[in-house]
Amino acid sequence: METVEGLETEGIGFRSLTEAIDKITSGGKLVFHIFGALAEFERAINRERIRAGLDAAKALGRTGGLPKKLTDADLKAAMAMLSAEDFTVDEVAKRMGGSPATLYRYLPAPRATITRNEPT
Repeated sequence: METVEGLETEGIGFRSLTEAIDKITSGGKLVFHIFGALAEFERAINRERIRAGLDAAKALGRTGGLPKKLTDADLKAAMAMLSAEDFTVDEVAKRMGGSPATLYRYLPAPRATITRNEPT
């Protein structure tokens, strides 16, 4: 609707060939706005249904999204491998069954978060 109204401000008329709506005429404007109102109503109803479904699922203890890729044990193993400096982040990610991006998502700075006992 915004696009059509933007065209109208530029002096461009709108005529839909498939729906036989001619926004140049007053009857066509009426039909166009009725369809727009119905579409907006349907979007609002759909949004309410989705929200109700999500709330019902949450009440049952369900959460959306994918399951976590790495467990706490995987993270401990990854941190141990990274602290040894024998493995690159790519190698650790491959061994954990993920990508480096996944590892960085769990450990934003994998090498910086690990404390080492450096010889003095």
